[in-house]
Parts: sequence; structure tokens; C-alpha cells
Amino acid sequence: MKKIRDIKRLKIVEQIILVLLLAVITPTIVTTVIVNNINQHAVRNELQYSALSISESIASNIETFTRSGEDELNQIVLALRHIPYKKAKSAYLKDLFINSKLISELKIINKKDKEKYLRWEEYSNYDKQKQEIQILKKINEDEAILATIDIQSFKDQIFNIYKKDDRQIYVLGNNNILIAAHNYNKKDFDRVTYALPKKLVQNKAQLFGKVKNQPLAYFKLKEPELIIIVNTTHHITKTTINTARYKIILALCVSALFIIFIVGIYTSYLYINIRQLFKGIIALSKGNYNRKIRMLSNIFTPYEIIFLATEFNKMADEINTTYRKLKRSNKELKKLDEFRSNLIDTVSHEFRTPLTSIKGYTSRLLRQDIELDEETIQKSLKIIKNQSERLSRMVEDLLVIPDIEGSKLNLIIDSVNLYDTINDAILSTKHKAQREVIVDIDENFPDVWADNDRLEQVFINLIDNAFKYSYEDTPIRIDVKQMKNHAVIKVSNSSDYIAPDKLNKLFGKFIRIDDKTTRTTRGTGLGLFIVKGLVLAMNGSIELESTKDNIFSVIIKLPLKEQIIQK
Repeated sequence: MKKIRDIKRLKIVEQIILVLLLAVITPTIVTTVIVNNINQHAVRNELQYSALSISESIASNIETFTRSGEDELNQIVLALRHIPYKKAKSAYLKDLFINSKLISELKIINKKDKEKYLRWEEYSNYDKQKQEIQILKKINEDEAILATIDIQSFKDQIFNIYKKDDRQIYVLGNNNILIAAHNYNKKDFDRVTYALPKKLVQNKAQLFGKVKNQPLAYFKLKEPELIIIVNTTHHITKTTINTARYKIILALCVSALFIIFIVGIYTSYLYINIRQLFKGIIALSKGNYNRKIRMLSNIFTPYEIIFLATEFNKMADEINTTYRKLKRSNKELKKLDEFRSNLIDTVSHEFRTPLTSIKGYTSRLLRQDIELDEETIQKSLKIIKNQSERLSRMVEDLLVIPDIEGSKLNLIIDSVNLYDTINDAILSTKHKAQREVIVDIDENFPDVWADNDRLEQVFINLIDNAFKYSYEDTPIRIDVKQMKNHAVIKVSNSSDYIAPDKLNKLFGKFIRIDDKTTRTTRGTGLGLFIVKGLVLAMNGSIELESTKDNIFSVIIKLPLKEQIIQK
């Protein structure tokens, strides 16, 4: 089992190549061998059949040639028997010779000259030296006619329809003497005659020889006694069996290559798309939830792959959405945790001082062992009152934070007189520090559209911050101007320069810049956060400004009542 587990897993491309080898190459080779063998047997049978047919055809041509020659000579003999004069016979024979296409020589011989010829009997004989066929026919007991046929005329007659055939055809006489040949080759002739069986079947075409793809056929004629041999040469085998074999192999190879080509294209698209799936899964496993799978969509792309990619992208989107929500939730939890820590720190530090003062002065007033004068009592009560107001303010600041963050502030938006609201805020904070507040506002300044109580709280927080974080004995300025359809309120005080990258941080919860001013001033760090939340809730805007001539400003824009009415 361990060895099986240790076997290398093949990749898709490797598996497809293996499948191609098993499903295409191997069947192609087997099919090639089978088809080639079937074709070879078929062509071999065809060659054998054609060899037998040719031998029979040649034998038939020889018989026809012989029969027609004998008939012609018989008619000549019959005619000569009825011609009494020798000159007339010579003239008749001359005329026949001129018109004959077969006979090259025609003459009358006498019995007394029979020693010049083979025998004084009717015969036909092949003269190898003269390359001619002699036929003797008796006219009577004393005279005979001797016809000579040129072997070339004989060959033209029997081989006429096979002039363009590549087979070798041999016509043998007695003792295997070659009478006529078509496509003669001495080496092949010797081989064929050597392979010729000793005993031959007469008047029937027969196959012989040991080379199956080069069949030999013979036909033995009884009258005249001739043997026709047909030899299928190597060239014929090459142009029939071998050529057909190569064509079959080529056709199957082309088919296999075409299959491999089509499968290769299909595989390449399939592999690319599967690789995209792999990359998407790997990216997802590494935390990249934005990765999308992009398919090469065409006719070669399976529906299942597209379906998987679509579902994967949907899953990735859902995971990415969930991940972002979780990330936001974690950030919110982290902020809540920071808020909790800062709240505890603020409460523990900021609440301690007023509570300690209230507790101390209350205990002092309740003592029975000493008698306090009226001035001391009033001073103690005043301190208790101020510290109680401080506690109340801090509690209000803490309570308003959830409403600001959740956009749940209950505002009563109405017409508000800026002049009165700013002066009320100054009166509420002026007792905390003996500091001059310079206000530049027209008594008839147009009313703004806001919540009167919340707007007063905004100015109180700004003025209170200006008292805390400004240089001692420097005035606080409040400038109010009208800019188009808005009122622009600018609260300024003198303080150290604050870099632009730190300004917007002041709007955060519990944020205090660590400098020589803030280090000596206590506070919750919620003032500007609450101011911004209230201003935005009243459809206004707020920004901070710090110049290098040590002027810090809070600029607020609020919509005028006239603009709201016109809308």
C-alpha cells in the first residue's frame, strides 16, 4: 500500500497524453496492421486472379491465332488444288502474300525436296535461330505449301491487349524453348522456368511459386503444345500491395494526427481553464478573496467547467463580502475596545477630580466640630456646583456619543438667532476663566436653520476648548460672516502650530495632541468629536485651521433660514 501511495500522481496533461497513447496510437497501430493484412490478402488474391486470367487470355489468343492460321492455310490449299497451272498458283500465292498480315513467306514445295525440311507431314515448328514459325500443309501427295510466320507478328497478335501491362509473359515450346515474350528479363525468366513444376496440368490455368505477393501462373496448351507463363514482377507488387499499404498507413496516420490535433486543442483549453481553477483555489486558500476565475469560453470549454468557475466566483464574492463585514466588525470591535479602555481611563481620571472636590467640600460643610463663616460656606457651595456641572457635562458628552455614531440624534430644527445663541454660550463658560471673548457679529444677522440647544452646546464646547488650549492672557475671537447662503462662524484662539496631518485627528474620540499645552490641561478628548457630529447632523460643515503665526481656528458653516425656505 505504501508503494501505491508513493507513486507519482500524473498531471492532467500527462494523463491525457497517456490516454491518447492508449486510445488513439495503439488502436491506430492495431488497425493499420489489420487493414494492411486484409488489403494485402485482397490485392494478392487480385494479383493471383489477374495472373490466371492473363494466362488463360494468352492461351485463348494463341488458340484463336492458330485456328485462324490453319483456316487460312486450309482455304489456300483447297484453292491450289483447283488451280491446274503452276504460274497461276504462283500468282495466286503472290497475291495472297501481299494481302496477308500474318504470313511473311508463302511457297509451294515438292516431295522430292523433302530432305530440306523436317518431315513430309503436316506440322508446325518454331525456328529459334530464324525467330519464325513454319507451318506445312499438303496440297496433294507430291506438293505441299510452306507458310512462314514472323515471330513478331505472332507476338503482336497474342500480346496486343497487354502492351502496357508490366507483367512478364512467356510462351514456351517443346523443351521449354522460349517462343515469344512480353517484358523479357533473363534473370526473371531463368527463375520462373526453374520454379515451373515438373508435371503440368493441361488446358487449365494454375498458380505456382513460393512468393505469395508475386504470384506465377501457367497454362499448358495441348494443341499446339505450348506453355504460357505469367510472372508478377516486384515492380507490380510494389505499385499495388506496397503502395496501397503506404496509402493505408498514411491515411490512418493522418487520421490519428487529426484526432491528436483536435484532442490537443481541446486539452489545451481544458488545461488552461483547470489551471485557472487551481490558481483561484490557491489564491482563496492564501486569503486573496478578490481573485476571480476568468475562463477561455469557446466551443471547447465544457459546461461543467464554466459552471464550476461561475459557482466558485459566487462563493469567492460571498466569502469576500463576509470577510469584509468581519473585518469591519473586527475594526468596530477594536474601536469599541479602545473606546471602552479610553472611557474607563477617562472616567477614572476625569471623574475623580470633581468627585474628590465635591466629596471634600461636602464633608467640610457637614463638620460639626468647627464653625464656618458665610463666605467659606458660599465658596464651598460654589465649588461643589461647578464640579457638579463639570460632571454633568462629561456625562452628557459620553451619552451623546452613541447617538452621533448611530445617527440617532433627536434634533429640533428651527430658526435660530446666532447672536443670542453665541452670547448665551459665552455667559455659560465665562465664569471658568477670566479671559476676553471678542465677538464680531451683526445684531441683525440672519437666522440659521439648526437645533438651538445643540448649537449652543457646540459653541460652549468650542469656547471651553479655546479656554483650555490657548495661551494665557490671550483673547478668544468669534467672527460670523455671511457667505452666499451660509453663515460662516470662525472661533479662533492663540496656540502652538499644529501640522495639517494632525488636524483631522482632533475630530477623533479621546484624541489629544501631546504638547506642552495639552499636557497641563485635563479633558476627555471628546469636544471636537461631539462638535463635528452635531454640526453635520444640522446639515452644516466644519474644518480646522492652524497657521504658523500660532492661530488655531474652528470654521463652521450652517445653512441660513432664507435658503431653506427658498428650497
